[in-house]
Amino acid sequence: MTDLFIPLQSLKQGDWFKLICGASFQHLPAVRNLTLAYTLAGADCIDVAADPAVIAAAQAGLQVAKTLACDAQKRGFDYKGNSPFLMVSLNDGEDPHFRKAEFNPTECPTDCLRPCERVCPAQAIVFDSIKEDFSGVISEKCYGCGRCIPICPYSIIDTASYVTTPEAIAPLVMSTGVDAVEIHTQIGRLAEFHRLWQAISPWADQLKLLAISCPDGDGMIDYLRAVYDLIAPLKSALIWQTDGRPMSGDIGDGTTIAAVKLGQKVLAAKLPGYVQLAGGTNGYTVAKLKAMGLLKRAGGAKGDEGAGGEKTPSFPPSSIAGVAYGSYARVLLSPILEQLENKEVNNTNVQANLRLEENDVLLWQAVKLAHSLVSQIKSQQER
Repeated sequence: MTDLFIPLQSLKQGDWFKLICGASFQHLPAVRNLTLAYTLAGADCIDVAADPAVIAAAQAGLQVAKTLACDAQKRGFDYKGNSPFLMVSLNDGEDPHFRKAEFNPTECPTDCLRPCERVCPAQAIVFDSIKEDFSGVISEKCYGCGRCIPICPYSIIDTASYVTTPEAIAPLVMSTGVDAVEIHTQIGRLAEFHRLWQAISPWADQLKLLAISCPDGDGMIDYLRAVYDLIAPLKSALIWQTDGRPMSGDIGDGTTIAAVKLGQKVLAAKLPGYVQLAGGTNGYTVAKLKAMGLLKRAGGAKGDEGAGGEKTPSFPPSSIAGVAYGSYARVLLSPILEQLENKEVNNTNVQANLRLEENDVLLWQAVKLAHSLVSQIKSQQER
């Protein structure tokens, strides 16, 4: 089996782990370092924004990880130099994952307690920051969770949304050599989905994986069936991503319930393809899935393989194939990445650029934290 197909094996085994860097998250040092840490911890897929600079940052993290494989094994991590899939996220219409918060800080009253700054999980809102030499929203750090909007006492925070322009973005992104694509869609947008898919389809044969993310709603299953009819037959593996409660996993344990319920709904529909949770996933998710019997047991039956080492299972799945973690996974490592940034600010060497591998202590602390999350689902196959 080639390195490229190891992530597909994880899907079939039911222990797939995906890191979501964020469809709107464009902070290049963080993307690079998150990719590095979670790759060394055993992630199967790294999902990033459809931005060539972001893709390049993730690819740099993947390359560094390969050079550290032996060191990782000596420290007890399972990473053997195999690369996770690199996935990009696209949207066929307005979507909360594809937006940025924005406001004019000069409009903020001087006596405001600035709750937006405290509630931001990405530390993207700053006031009179010496480190950033800036006040307002640091656009590249914002990933659109929207928590700052309702909490602003003066209602001056807005969002700027963007929609993928298929004819422009598809050639630009697909030519970077990504392994997988995730399409964010919504019920009732079949024509828009079709337009985006037509733009991607010339590169479809080079993809190892396609993921479809759609929030719940009336007629969801019928919509997903219509989407499948548009994209079938597929040579790549297919994931249905159940986005239960978007960008909320770091809020509390209860947020995972929506993702699990939606996962059950899609499983019951017996759609061709794998079912993977997202949206509200956190440290409680795998335990919840185990308690409900929704994860495949180690040594259980696997799907039939097709020509080329396979892809999508030939029968409807009866268990969750994996879990994707976004805000929870990023916040888990934020103390380490913040320490790295603080060291950068205090470093007189202006060439320093927040490379995690250049600080051995912080690197392996980050990998250990990442592994504490990855190992929750990977332990399914170690029993």
